[in-house]
Amino acid sequence: MTKGSYEDGMKIRRKMLGDAWVERSTASENDFNREIRHKVISQAWGDVWTRPGIDPKTRRFMTMSMMIALRAWDEFRLHVRSGLMQGDLTKDELKEIIIQATAYCGAPAGNHAAVQAEQAFKEMTM
Repeated sequence: MTKGSYEDGMKIRRKMLGDAWVERSTASENDFNREIRHKVISQAWGDVWTRPGIDPKTRRFMTMSMMIALRAWDEFRLHVRSGLMQGDLTKDELKEIIIQATAYCGAPAGNHAAVQAEQAFKEMTM
């Protein structure tokens, strides 16, 4: 893990998820999870999200689609909330992402993604 990848990853992570989320996440680091989290930040955020070939909005859409396919609902809701709050996702775009994923991942995944999206909307108002 290079220091530059971690630092670059933290910058894009803050941009995409917001300072409040990153601060809460960082505050919950401990001796067990710190190295794991740093690896994820370096690899996913630092090495991938900073690549110039695809813009961050498209990367978010791709990530959300993969989270639906993987049924990784916590991460999906995180990107719904942060995308809406950061202004690079609209509810209409989210609906299209879910419809697209439904076609490729099946109705149960699409139905559950819609439920999770609505849960994310509620979490934003709490």
